[in-house]
Amino acid sequence: MTTTASPDGTPEPQPEDGGGSPAEPTGQHADAESDAESDAESDANTTPPPADPAPPSPQPPTNGGDRPDGTLEVLVSDVLGVDPEASRRKKLRWLLVKAGIGLLGVMGTVLVAYLMIKPSAIRENDTNTGIDAAKTPFTVSVRPEEGEPPTWAMVLDRELTADEARKLTTGDPGSAFSYLKGLGGRPLVYASVMEHAPDRYKRHTSDGRLELTDAFKMTVLSTRSSAVVIDGWKTTDITCRKSTARTVVALPPQGGAAYQGIRLHLPPRADEPVLTDDAEGQGESYFGTHYIEVGGGQPSGGLRVEAIATPGQSCEWGVKVHYNDSYQKGEWLQLKDDEGKPLRIRTESVPANLRQKWVFGSVAWTPCHKNPKGPLCDLV
Repeated sequence: MTTTASPDGTPEPQPEDGGGSPAEPTGQHADAESDAESDAESDANTTPPPADPAPPSPQPPTNGGDRPDGTLEVLVSDVLGVDPEASRRKKLRWLLVKAGIGLLGVMGTVLVAYLMIKPSAIRENDTNTGIDAAKTPFTVSVRPEEGEPPTWAMVLDRELTADEARKLTTGDPGSAFSYLKGLGGRPLVYASVMEHAPDRYKRHTSDGRLELTDAFKMTVLSTRSSAVVIDGWKTTDITCRKSTARTVVALPPQGGAAYQGIRLHLPPRADEPVLTDDAEGQGESYFGTHYIEVGGGQPSGGLRVEAIATPGQSCEWGVKVHYNDSYQKGEWLQLKDDEGKPLRIRTESVPANLRQKWVFGSVAWTPCHKNPKGPLCDLV
């Protein structure tokens, strides 16, 4: 007999299996019982078919539920490395942090580049300075004046033949210059009239005779990037000999004229070279108030030079100039020619003992060697 618990906790008596169980229905036999056991065993050995999988439970959207993937805000979140579901304040804070870091990076790069500019610029400047300083400060070229001057005299080392004299005096006077030059003549020009020069300078030519000069143009060139200033001049190594000329043919001036440039004698007089311009300062030392500047964007400069040798002599001479530049101060330099040798300038004069002297101009051709007192003969 078994007991069960009553509601109040007192066990209740239960009937035994033998007496209390209802009687099995009649009419059932052992075969039915066996079939039931066989069916139960068959059901136990048979695997039931798998059930259909349950549909996945819906997942909450990762972009807030109301924005499709790929929007600008999602892309920005990906770039910033911020959860797309984070608040806008957090995203803004990260955006500012990222921007600040980027800005600092850019500023750092710029700062490094800036700090490197000065040393690089100094090195480059030193290199350029060295290259510029190694260049020749300037070069000088000398060439005679081109073309026919308004007044001139031509000297020749021989006498004109009778046929040459006839062609000269009967031909076109306008072709006399080129004709004589073709015969080997060397042209001289009449020097500038120094009406405004100081008396101390004009006293040197108080005899009133017009001077003839071997004029030339001197050109100064420089490839320096810095300026070069020539502010002094010395005539050097003067060597003179007796002129070999035998004939002079002259077209004297009818009046005085001034030419822009400088003048000097051989040997030089006080304060020479002097200014010849028909302006204030005429006859004053040229390099006392003037200078020649080349380089530094001004590649060339030049002067017209009137060089006057002692009558009857032919001279050769050189020049030293004083210059200043950015690399050295107060340097004297001997001028050189294209071959690197000291520059030598030749200056002619009218010979003292002429065999022939022809003069023309406002009068017909005058053979002054036959008629020394003829018109214009005293102007040569």
